[in-house]
Formats: sequence, structure tokens, C-alpha cells
Amino acid sequence: MDDIYQEIVRVKAEGGEAALVTVVSASGSTPREEGAKMLVRPDGSIFGTIGGGSLEARVIKEAIEVIKRGKPKRHHFTLTAKGAGELGMICGGDTEVFIEPILTQPTLCIFGGGHIALALTKMGRLCGFKIAVIDDRPEFAQAERFPEAEVILAEDFTRAFSKLKIDKLSYIVIVTHGHRHDEVVLEWAVGTTAKYIGMIGSKTKNETIFNHLRARGISKEQLDRVHAPIGLEIGAQTPEEIAVSILAEVIKVRRLSQR
Repeated sequence: MDDIYQEIVRVKAEGGEAALVTVVSASGSTPREEGAKMLVRPDGSIFGTIGGGSLEARVIKEAIEVIKRGKPKRHHFTLTAKGAGELGMICGGDTEVFIEPILTQPTLCIFGGGHIALALTKMGRLCGFKIAVIDDRPEFAQAERFPEAEVILAEDFTRAFSKLKIDKLSYIVIVTHGHRHDEVVLEWAVGTTAKYIGMIGSKTKNETIFNHLRARGISKEQLDRVHAPIGLEIGAQTPEEIAVSILAEVIKVRRLSQR
């Protein structure tokens, strides 16, 4: 049993995902007893077992769905002649499994260390995000200014890209101190697998940047991923209100995509 927990630690340390299956009840003749565990990865590979056979195959499919949705699930199986038709198992018992997602904490990657970033880091941390702040101005990108951030990079944006791990659990917010910097960051961002990419600015400014990127070969499909203007339309005016609208949009993308 210790090995499976060590495997969970390894999955999380590598920024991966999995689902932990636990047999929570078992009566009659069943493949495994209560407490048996199995770890399922997104590709269907497993660590541990709950007894093998068609029951386990069915549970693996359910576990993959749990990983995708990020929500736990209970499932009851009847292994008797009356209820085992789908499984092809007539063990003469009942078993119930609890499947819980093992997910890495998402990262809110904020390019720009201004007033909006200040509010966004505090709210993002409260909502369960790891925080990364990148700004080319050392007086802005510092731990004293952003105590909530796990990662702070004070350097040219282009040099910072290689130091960031961006994956489908990453949410990129572009709020730098200049249009040129926004364009540089956006061109890089659309080539990543980030779950969310948002850029602040007026429709006119954003369309100008989009035109520049199209001229450099960035596809329509890549640009269609970008939320610009950034944030939900709530009539926000202050930096704090803008941060609320941005984080609301980030949460919408994060949660509704799991349905």
C-alpha cells in the first residue's frame, strides 16, 4: 500500500494526473477486499489492481473520465448472475469503488507586475492557483511585492519563457507595461499548451497585435484561443475589479471545460 502512495507523490511531483480507485465496500465473492487500491493514469495504464478482469477494465474507463472532469465518483457493481451481464463476471457479490482525481495544482502565470497583477495574485492564490509573476523591471518583480507567488522572474520576457513549465494546467494572463511586450509574450503563448491565454487591451490594440502575428505566420486557430479583451464583461474599472473579471474568466474556462 505504501508503494501506491509513493507513486501518487511522484505523479504530483512531475506535474501529472491520475485517479485513485479504492474499493469502499465488498460483499459476497468479489475480486478484492475493502481497501484495495489502484492508480489509473490518463493513458489507461495502472499501478496496483482491484482484481483484474472486465470489472477492472470498466473501472479504468470510469477513472479516465474522472481525470478529465476533475470530479470524484462512486460506482456500484453487481457481480451476480442477475446483474453481471455487462461485466461478464458472475462472482456472486457486490462491490463499490470510489474514484478520486489526483490533479496537480493549476498555475496562474502573470506577465506584468503592475496594479492588476497585485490584485490578481492575491485572488488567484485564494482560489487555489499557484502563482508565477514575470516582469522585466526588477523593482516590480520582487518577493516583497508578490509574497503569494511561488515563481518570480525579473528579466527580459523572452529569456523568461524557457524557465517556465507551461502545460494544460497553466493559465496565462498578459498584462505587461507595453503593447510591444504584450505582443512578444502572446506570440510565444499561442505556441504553448496552456489551458487559457488572455491579453489585456482595447479591441483596436488587440486587433493590431493579431494582424502583426498573422503576418508572421501565426494561424487563425492559434489566435482563436486568445481571450482578448481579457476578462468577463462586468463593467470593471479599478485594477481590483479588472482582476476579478480576469479571474472569473479563468475559473469559467477551468471549471466548465471539465463538464
